[in-house]
Amino acid sequence: MSDLHRHIEACNNTPSPAHLLPFRLGEQQVGWVAPELARALTFHPRDVHFDAQGVALAARHRSPTARSAALEALCRALGLRARGEPFDIRATAEGPSLATLDRGAIPAFGVIGQGVHLNGLVRRSDGLHVWVGIRARDKAVAPGQLDNVVAGGIPAGLTPEQCLIKEAEEEAGMPAAIAAQARRTGRISYILTLPEGLRRDVLHIYDIDLPEDFIPRPNDDEVEAFELWPATRLLEAVRETDTVKFNVNLVLIDLFLREGLIDPASAEGQRLRAGLHAGP
Repeated sequence: MSDLHRHIEACNNTPSPAHLLPFRLGEQQVGWVAPELARALTFHPRDVHFDAQGVALAARHRSPTARSAALEALCRALGLRARGEPFDIRATAEGPSLATLDRGAIPAFGVIGQGVHLNGLVRRSDGLHVWVGIRARDKAVAPGQLDNVVAGGIPAGLTPEQCLIKEAEEEAGMPAAIAAQARRTGRISYILTLPEGLRRDVLHIYDIDLPEDFIPRPNDDEVEAFELWPATRLLEAVRETDTVKFNVNLVLIDLFLREGLIDPASAEGQRLRAGLHAGP
């Protein structure tokens, strides 16, 4: 395994979901639940039905609004972690929203979670530089590690572009007029089993070329500082260390491939590119 590919392997530690039960809304499978959660759901027969195909929300919950309310009540009854952020539930990343679910319960039900990540780039005569955020030391996830200049989950009802502009202002003090210049470069995905459940994440990737006189500033509690790194130094950090947040490693590998810091035509480059699309 190459030093870079270990990050892809770490984010894709679930070769098969065969040990989980499919979870459906209507006729559409939207997620996977562990046997432990399935057993807890058997105590809610008015809202959850079991059949040969797995677990389904009761058919009487027909509208997205009704489904969302039923899922919210189930999460409260089950004591699942709530973050107060509803996310859209979709059968595919591009499909219509079938309901909403609190972000904290997304892994428990194994539904697709989507986010945006922005590479803040500065092109100098001595090469490409990349803005990195130093995550706050009190964060529950990846405290003190390196992050993108902007990143965040996509709340219910927002497009990736709308989310990007919102997060850019909230996290980096980046005005909407600047953030709107970001260009979408593609997406990456992975499937990761954690103690709280299954993360089936789709990350929408954007690049923005920033002028040298723009300095991002921490504007909430996500990041404690921003630093501008030569891309070669950042590549070395991804290759040699574990100082970068787990999924940001994948976002940066995608950037390095697109910018030619890793030869995309090489055997390593082709294997890395294929590994960036292992999820939904």
